[in-house]
Amino acid sequence: MALQLGQVNLKARDEAALGRFWAAALGWEFSSEEPGAASALPAGTDWPSAATSSLDFIAVPDPETVRYRTHLELATTSAAHQAELVERLRDLGATPVEAAVSWPVLADPEGNQFCVREPREDYRDTGPIAAIVVDCTDPGAMTRFWTDVLGWTRHGVTDEHALLRAAEGIGPYLELARTPHLPSRWHRAHLDLVPRPVSGFAAEVARVEALGATPADVGQGEVTWRVLADPEGHEFCILGPADPSPA
Repeated sequence: MALQLGQVNLKARDEAALGRFWAAALGWEFSSEEPGAASALPAGTDWPSAATSSLDFIAVPDPETVRYRTHLELATTSAAHQAELVERLRDLGATPVEAAVSWPVLADPEGNQFCVREPREDYRDTGPIAAIVVDCTDPGAMTRFWTDVLGWTRHGVTDEHALLRAAEGIGPYLELARTPHLPSRWHRAHLDLVPRPVSGFAAEVARVEALGATPADVGQGEVTWRVLADPEGHEFCILGPADPSPA
């Protein structure tokens, strides 16, 4: 049994509008099959896919109260592509954000910050999402936890950051970055994991809790998925057998 990264879950005031922005930004398909939930996924991709992580958008009454510490970094293939992508994203409704980094930082129409990275060899085959970045205080300890949870391969671990990627060498990286926990740097996103096979849900929850995860209450009420927190308090979900899209 194992866990697979299924999707990045983003809270939203208007899940359909935010979903359409990101579908257009990434060149993916938008779908919304139930009220309060929408998604963006590459055309022709069966979910969940090891080759990519879909995006899921969930409407909540006040997303400004949701403070996860996860954001996206987008890949580019050249300096010209980076400039063109930034311009296209701004035309779609993204706005520039001042940040102490050398690459562009933007905010989507609901204020979720993300990065448009310079061309990097590591990112040439990730797809449009280069990395899912989780801010943390101890990348080394977080690497040990998330490597055990996902079974992913380490691609360099330093005091400042670590990169993990699926053992097959496909899809986006999970980057664990040492970052001061300032409220202005928090984002309304978290990870949703899928048991493979789904029938292994209970065993996977028990395994991850034994690794150091703890139950978390984010107001989910009675649901069929499990909300947990990693050793630094980042909430994430393990989806149950009947969970296409958790809140």
